[in-house]
Amino acid sequence: MQQLAEAAKRTRAWACYDCGKCTSTCPVARAGGHFSPRRNVLAANQNQAQALLDDGGLYVCLSCGACDQRCPAEVRFTDLVKELRVYAHGEGYEPDCPHGGALQSLMRMMARGGTEQDRRGWLEEAGLNGNKQRSSVFYWVGCAVYYDDMFKDYGVQTLNGSRAAVGLINQLGTNPVVSGEERCCGHDLLWNGDVEHFEMLARHNVKVIERSGAEVLVTSCAECLRTLRMDYEPFWEEEPPRMLHITEYLAEQLGELGLGEGDTEQDGSRAVTYQDPCRLGRHLGIYDAPRQVMEALPGVELKEMGRNRTGAVCCAGSTWSNCDRYAKKIQVDRLKEARATGAEVLVTSCPKCQIHLSCAMNDPNLEDEIRIEMRDVAELVAAARS
Repeated sequence: MQQLAEAAKRTRAWACYDCGKCTSTCPVARAGGHFSPRRNVLAANQNQAQALLDDGGLYVCLSCGACDQRCPAEVRFTDLVKELRVYAHGEGYEPDCPHGGALQSLMRMMARGGTEQDRRGWLEEAGLNGNKQRSSVFYWVGCAVYYDDMFKDYGVQTLNGSRAAVGLINQLGTNPVVSGEERCCGHDLLWNGDVEHFEMLARHNVKVIERSGAEVLVTSCAECLRTLRMDYEPFWEEEPPRMLHITEYLAEQLGELGLGEGDTEQDGSRAVTYQDPCRLGRHLGIYDAPRQVMEALPGVELKEMGRNRTGAVCCAGSTWSNCDRYAKKIQVDRLKEARATGAEVLVTSCPKCQIHLSCAMNDPNLEDEIRIEMRDVAELVAAARS
């Protein structure tokens, strides 16, 4: 198939040494899963379209990027997976989505439009200021407005990070745009091959952002930032705003934050450890900003896990395309690693990390071994702000 051959060229799959370093690095393979990134390379290089579709491993890949870093031939395995999923989607294949495909259905509803959303209720309930029209800063919420309801049984509270982020932006003297017209960024649809609905979302969201007149866009979601920075590039009609993760935004203004002792009973003198999200870390190279922010907080000691920064292990569920026993093993091992640091709090900078690791903690057989408090970076800063 010509489409597979072109994907192999664009992603350097043709350069594969067949050395196996990708498989030895892959967290799914290391967890015992019957998966190897090389199988996708082989299918693309040899135009084995049906083998690709029948293998079952295409949607097992976490697209975490660990194999990309290790490959001596500079094969872009992660980009190849994205392109192969586009091909599979065109052939009528869909991943066996966890949660009954409800999240994908929601994203496609947003792409088509015509459905009224309440994207600002949480903001108004918290008494925060977010302009509806224009501001120098646009705060991008992402799908956190849906996650907390959909995953209520897990005790997930991803919107707490958004509340803290907007509150901090307010305290720094800015009333950002928090738009009621924002829709899902389309990350998961794109990474599952549904380019049509991704592009519908991208075109809509670009118009919403451009109308705001914002010079800076800030988000608390690593996946949204990756999508907006990298995948929206062809859709901008005007000069796009500078796009920052909330930790980058705060790191640039540490001197203005006026960090004090805060609530020491709740947040002071605490050891924390940090989960590097794949999209923020290996995809975008953002490792320092979250750490700069945490290290500036009074009474907070950062204890790194053994596998951190470029070697960090992902939360094993970035695109809602697969959830199996190997994903759960990855999550459980990561939680044990967090607990082994002696930290009281596992700090995240992406809602998906919080959701998937919270889900794993609901295992009644392992609860005492892996349960740990989780908080967003912005929540720690808000608590320490005098």
